[in-house]
Parts: sequence; structure tokens; C-alpha cells
Amino acid sequence: MSEIREAMHAAVDAMRAAGVEQARLDAELLLAEAMGVDRAALVADPGAEVPPAAARLFGEMVRRRLRREPVAYIVGRKGFRNIELAVDRRVLVPRPETELLVELALERRPATVLDVGTGSGAIALAIAAELPGCEITATDTSPRALEVARGNAERLGLADRVRFLDGSIPAGEGFDLIVANLPYVAEADWASLQPEVTQWEPREALLAGTDGLDAYRALLGGRVRALFGHTQQGASSAAMALEVGEGQAGAVAAMLGAVGFPSVDVRADLAGIERVVVGEW
Repeated sequence: MSEIREAMHAAVDAMRAAGVEQARLDAELLLAEAMGVDRAALVADPGAEVPPAAARLFGEMVRRRLRREPVAYIVGRKGFRNIELAVDRRVLVPRPETELLVELALERRPATVLDVGTGSGAIALAIAAELPGCEITATDTSPRALEVARGNAERLGLADRVRFLDGSIPAGEGFDLIVANLPYVAEADWASLQPEVTQWEPREALLAGTDGLDAYRALLGGRVRALFGHTQQGASSAAMALEVGEGQAGAVAAMLGAVGFPSVDVRADLAGIERVVVGEW
């Protein structure tokens, strides 16, 4: 049997050689998972032996990571705000910057929310967990993604709080807040992304035409126009918040203005990137 420090050293060296950026963190996460302990236990006792079964599992996990499979897919889950989501190749791995959409919902405290393109259910389920009185609808055009989202709702005990629907904008309904994290990667940028993204995550949940804005053009040019027109006469939808890629905020803000939003704001993420565009009535 090898010690924790030996197993870690070998894994970190192999991952760095393969181009993995956070090799030590990833090795700690995988070894902790294989041993059934938390990362603090590895640091506290690096001389402890790794049991044979755990060593075999860790070895397989490291081989998967060397193929640049995301850690979240290897361990089968990813933390997002105060919840933990099951994830696999049917859905994107939730990103920290997407938490901005949840924070905006907490600020506004809407009675009803629509999450368009829910994927794993991250946004909808985080809002459900933190705003108990909110009624939430989550949609996606991918049946496989909806399977994952519904499974997460069941595991988190939130299945009765979120309604999942196939599609994008439900017909004849209005919401206090619409949030969306749709595909926004431009085709020209695809080759520059990490292999964890291009080789493993669902392409259809990422790519959105030559400039990365096709999904938002479709959203704002479809049924949502009628919904907003109804709102201008005193009904439901009060705001829309859209996550965007770096450099896209201005174009998306212009789209919201063209739809008829009288007020448009932009929120930056922790890296200072203009990440969420908010249109308000």
C-alpha cells in the first residue's frame, strides 16, 4: 500500500504533464472521494496508507482526469451555492459565475420565476432552496437535461417546488422574473476552450452561432415578445436576467432594449467581467 503523499505526488505530476491546470486540487478531490474522506483528512495525515480498493479507484479516476474529463463528471456531482447537484455528460457543469442569477433573484424576491435552459436545474433549485415562498418553473429543450434536473429535484427534496417543462417559454403564462443561462460560445472561440469543455460537455448547450448570440436572438424574438407586450399593459413579467459571455453584454443589452425594456442594467462577476444583463419594466 502507498501513502497519501506518495499517491498524491504521482497523480499531481501526471496531471501537470497532461496540462491539467489545478492538478493538486483535482488530485485531492479525487483521492478524498476514493477514500471516502474529506480533503482535510488528507492534509492532516499525509503519511496514512491508502487502502488497496481506494488506490485502485483513485488510479481509475486519475486516468479519467488525464483524458481531461471534468472532476465533476468523475465524482458525479458539483456544488452550487448551498446545494449539491448530480451531473454527468447530459448537462453542463454549473459555474460559479452563474450564481449571480440566483443572487439577483434573492435581491428581488419574486413570487414567480421562470428558468429558461435549466440544464442540471442549478439555478431553479438554488432559488427554490433559498426562497421558500417562490413558485418556480424550469424549462429545457433537452429531454436528457430535464431527466438530470428532475432527479436533482427529487434528491434535494424540492420536486414539489419546481415545475419542469420541455421547451423554453410556456404559452399564456407570466412571471415576475425570467432568468436564463443559454448557450453563448461563438463558433470561432470553440477551438480555444479547454478540452474539459470541448471534449466532454454537451456541445449544444454551449455553441450559439458565429457570434454566440443565436440562442438569445431566438429567445427574445419568439414567444417572449408577446409575454412582454402583455406585461406593458400591467401584467406579470417584471424583469429578465441573462447570463452572457465576455464582451457580449452590450449586444444583449441592446436586444433587451429593442424588445421594449425601458431599463437595462449590467452586473459584473467576481472577475470583473460583465456577466449578467438585466432588463426591468
